[in-house]
Amino acid sequence: MNLKIVYDLETDTLRVVFSGAVIEGSDEDKPGVILDYDRQGNVVGLEILDASKRMENPRSVEYAVGG
Repeated sequence: MNLKIVYDLETDTLRVVFSGAVIEGSDEDKPGVILDYDRQGNVVGLEILDASKRMENPRSVEYAVGG
């Protein structure tokens, strides 16, 4: 699976999916920031609640490859 970014306007949630692995657990690292883990403990996703209050424009995505 490639990187996937989804913004849900109704719930004001931004989700970044790094892997298609099954989520085995989640931790709210900071209030409103949730990290999802697979069985091996790898981060497979990130969820930001109340995204419009935490970032400038959750509807806009910029992608760059460094190197």
